[in-house]
Amino acid sequence: MNTTVLKSAAAVLAGFILVLFLSVVTDSLFESTDIFPPVTAPGSFLPWMLLVALIYRSIYAVAGGYVTAALAPGRAMKHVVALGIIGLMFATLGAVANWSAAVISGTWYPIALIVLTLPSVWLGGKLRAG
Repeated sequence: MNTTVLKSAAAVLAGFILVLFLSVVTDSLFESTDIFPPVTAPGSFLPWMLLVALIYRSIYAVAGGYVTAALAPGRAMKHVVALGIIGLMFATLGAVANWSAAVISGTWYPIALIVLTLPSVWLGGKLRAG
């Protein structure tokens, strides 16, 4: 397989893994310190909790875009957009899978995640690629 293709895939994968890792670690930290309710009680999230989660997830998406652009072997923003599309797909799947909990806590949160994913990743890429 072409090494450029492998480097491209690795750049996008690295950005994705960074966002996923930071999100899971932060979620776990907030749950273990009782700042957020356990994942088994998704309807217990208050609006401010969802806003905090939206903020840190958006910041992590910016970081993921930055890392992807930094590692891309060429045409960095093409790689960043690929990461953004993957993130958009996962945000949409998450919204669909958890819609019943969102109805209890607030449907604005999964919709905001969908809307902000691609622009956040793009911003990170732009910060790196210029």
